[in-house]
Amino acid sequence: MKLYGDPGSGSTRRVLAALYHIGAEFDFELIDLFNGDNRTPQFLALNPNGMIPVLVDGDVVLWEASAINLHLAEKFGADLLPSGADRMLTLQWMFWAGEHWRQGPPALFTERIVKVAMGLPEDPRALADADASIRKFATTLEAHLKDRRYVVGDRFSLADIDLAATFTHLSRTFPPYAEFPNVMAWHQRLLDEVPAWARTRDEVEQRMVPLMAKLGGGK
Repeated sequence: MKLYGDPGSGSTRRVLAALYHIGAEFDFELIDLFNGDNRTPQFLALNPNGMIPVLVDGDVVLWEASAINLHLAEKFGADLLPSGADRMLTLQWMFWAGEHWRQGPPALFTERIVKVAMGLPEDPRALADADASIRKFATTLEAHLKDRRYVVGDRFSLADIDLAATFTHLSRTFPPYAEFPNVMAWHQRLLDEVPAWARTRDEVEQRMVPLMAKLGGGK
């Protein structure tokens, strides 16, 4: 298997976390978004959307991190995708993450990271809309996590990965998660109890800290 992506990408992080948790062997090729690697003819032949990550597994070429992770969980029989009712709940929260939870964070990424790279000013309206979206959906997750250690059942799953990915640039995009203590405590548990998640956090920082300093956005 070969994964194309960037360790600084939250979506790439989702797949790397699954691969590390499973213990699967794979090759990795950096697709540097800030260098335009995702717009080359070679990469567009893999994903015409020009987005990362992409997994090539034999004759199977997959894009979209959630689809890739479902493939990996099925292929390796991993506990990341439970059975029975918990399986459907895992899918429910994965779909909810894509439809709702991840609406605001990409806008913060654009305003506070991409625009830094482009030398453009932030848009206060876009920032306010992103914060409002995050607060709206964090309220739902906050209530759900009131008496739960993980999003579904009693163990780390693909649902946790899809939801926690929005913490990837916490120190750079400043989402208002601190207003939601159950959400913050859940994410800290992932870092403390899931080695694969902590490992990808470290890889994100190794990638982003020097990059942001180079772009003039280091804090």
